[in-house]
Amino acid sequence: MNFPFQRHLERLAFAVIVSTVTALPAVAAAPESATPPANAAKKPEIAVYPPEIKLGSARDFQSFVAVLRRDDGITEDASERMEWVIADESKVRRDGFMLYPVADGNTELVGSYAGTEVRVPVVVTGASTKPEISFEKDIMPVLTRSGCNTGSCHGAARGKDGFRVSLFGFDPDGDYYRITREIGFRRINLAVPEESLFLKKAVGSVPHTGGKLFDTDSDYYATILEWLQKGAKADAADAKPPAVESLAIYPPQAVIEGEGTQQRFVAVATYSDGTTRDVTRLAAFTSNNASTASIDPMGIVTAGQRGEAFVMARFITETVGSQVLALPTELQYTAPKIEGEYIDQLVGKKLQQLRILPSGRCSDEEFLRRVTIDITGLLPTEEEYNQFVADAAPNKRAELIDRLLERKEFSEIWAMKFAQLLMIKSSNTVSYKSAFLYANWLTDKFARNVPIDQMVRELLTSTGGTFTSPETNFYEIERDTLKTAENVAQVFMGIRTQCAQCHNHPFDRWTMNDYYGFASFFSQVGRKQAEDYRERVVFNRFGGEVNHLVTGKPVPPKFLGGEAPDTKGKDRREVVANWLTSPENPFFARSISNRIWAHFMGVGLVDQVDDIRISNPPSNPELFDTLGDKLVEYKFDLRSLVRDICNSEAYQRSSLSNETNAHDSRNYAYAVVRRIGAESLLDCLCQVTEAPEKYRGLPLGASAVQIADGATSTYFLDAFGRSPRATACDCEATTSPSLSQALHLLNGSSVTNKIEQGKVIQKWVNDEKLSKEQVIDRIYIRSLARKPTPEEQEKLLATIPAEGDMTAALADVFWAVLNSREFAFNH
Repeated sequence: MNFPFQRHLERLAFAVIVSTVTALPAVAAAPESATPPANAAKKPEIAVYPPEIKLGSARDFQSFVAVLRRDDGITEDASERMEWVIADESKVRRDGFMLYPVADGNTELVGSYAGTEVRVPVVVTGASTKPEISFEKDIMPVLTRSGCNTGSCHGAARGKDGFRVSLFGFDPDGDYYRITREIGFRRINLAVPEESLFLKKAVGSVPHTGGKLFDTDSDYYATILEWLQKGAKADAADAKPPAVESLAIYPPQAVIEGEGTQQRFVAVATYSDGTTRDVTRLAAFTSNNASTASIDPMGIVTAGQRGEAFVMARFITETVGSQVLALPTELQYTAPKIEGEYIDQLVGKKLQQLRILPSGRCSDEEFLRRVTIDITGLLPTEEEYNQFVADAAPNKRAELIDRLLERKEFSEIWAMKFAQLLMIKSSNTVSYKSAFLYANWLTDKFARNVPIDQMVRELLTSTGGTFTSPETNFYEIERDTLKTAENVAQVFMGIRTQCAQCHNHPFDRWTMNDYYGFASFFSQVGRKQAEDYRERVVFNRFGGEVNHLVTGKPVPPKFLGGEAPDTKGKDRREVVANWLTSPENPFFARSISNRIWAHFMGVGLVDQVDDIRISNPPSNPELFDTLGDKLVEYKFDLRSLVRDICNSEAYQRSSLSNETNAHDSRNYAYAVVRRIGAESLLDCLCQVTEAPEKYRGLPLGASAVQIADGATSTYFLDAFGRSPRATACDCEATTSPSLSQALHLLNGSSVTNKIEQGKVIQKWVNDEKLSKEQVIDRIYIRSLARKPTPEEQEKLLATIPAEGDMTAALADVFWAVLNSREFAFNH
């Protein structure tokens, strides 16, 4: 059987949905001579961004962009084609695609094109007020935009060339001191501001390792110069500028046709006092796929080769992004009809956006093997194969899924996956008995179909002995408060907060305040020795705080991305556990459902599954959100969501790609070929050869999936990527094929010994008197869930002697099949 190799996963992008006047995507700039759509009777769909404009001072301004969406979904930058009018020119002034305040009041920006008129409300306040330059609000953004405080420059831990500032400006007070007081006469010159080293290095008038950052006629130079001329003042402690509350990038999506076509983007920040600011000139723009969509410092995207990208804007601590699809011109594409339930509807919608045709349905044999491995970690038996293939019922696939979900192996697979994430293994501090009881507690929860939210609440709020209440081992395996909080965020919300321990997260919204505030929920966990020296008791001691790394002061508990709740007199763990597992929590359900999706589809909607952040967006944001909503709707019942996924056409597609989808690996147009995980691969090998393994603490014949203690392993499991359970990262369990794996199967003792120990071939030939043709059929059915093709049968028969003992030759056939890629991979 010929099937494709597992492809390298690409980091693609998603659209940040922002409410707009008419919620339209956006695309590249068309020539001014472009004509209106051919169907003159139908008015074009046009949106203008931002959907409302606020100008709050004489310094304020706002750029805008118009986007036209064609009937085929392609979007075009229509700013040049529009006829622009200000309803009341006494309030604002327009210069190109910029608005400037004139006088306080309300007016409208009116854009017209081919019969379509769009009106954008404009509110002007403080038109006669010119506020002083603020260090935090105005100077710090210039440093960030210019790259001064990045990790490769002065934001490094030790700074650069004798000058250090905080990474991405997480410590503005410290930065102000270092700029103005630390060797002050070298960096700033208040007598002759233009001679300040702070400015001269930036414009390249003196040697600067970082090179020239901006020109003397730029806004950046003018801002810093004015600040220096006014005395380089710090922001008063009782008059700090409002904090950035949110950031938006417009348009929220672009579908660009033609290489070299451009689309202009606009970034707008909203502050805590309700004011807005055009930060297109201050935000740092990046693209995660520059070959498809590159973006310049002014927010102009240029389309490249066909594909998908995610362009991001970062301002202060906020990072947002927009999806950009780049398509070739005159692409011939006929959209297939989208059928099926919500999964297929949303997958099909995305494929149509990309002009990709899905592969066809997999065969019954392929489906039987794929779904059995995915749900149970085992291969279908010969009896199951014969029954399924002979079944003519139209709903036999759905019935098979239901049967498999009732098997105990489903619970064991998911207990093992979470045991890896929870790092269950014995150590110097955790006894083997504790690890064994902890793993059994987890398996029991999945076996009894306890909702995942309830399971997590019990885990996080656990109190008692590590023997009598095995879930308390969660706090014994990791005793460090900060790491415990990191693990909770990563395992149950898919968020990696580690970067925010020493500085604000460079690629996500999390700040040091967020990090230490979340860690404070776990600062009062107490531990003491039980009567048995191997057992510990975990309890809430109602005391203990987490201190901020910079301020050294205690940080009150605060939900990630949420409020600071009242925890006085309460077990803080109960407070955070109830918030974490709440249906309203924006992270928990989506993270869990994304892990489930990745297990069955080969790649997560967000990949890696425990690295959910703005700069690592889901490939299909609508489906990402919907799967989370469905898990909530199903009351966190994993089996219900698994049933939806396995019954979808997206899951049941062939692994053979076609001309339109061969380049894509993130949108589920075909089934991703995956190497079977280490434990399941060993179990499958034991199953087909009937040669069981013996593991510590388990009877002969127990599966590798059932191993409770992560410290128990074998050479085979280690070689094939079994998780060492050293960290909470999903990446520790690998399925990447390697040369050592191939050599172990070919030259090692695992396959050969199991064939000899199980004596399956001898039983078939000597006891059941099967012909060589029948034996080859059975080898294929139990190993690959299919019969050999006529060509395969012919070639294999030619290797078997016509007379005499054919056992050795058939054992060689068995060995060859077990060493094939088709056996080791799920397809």
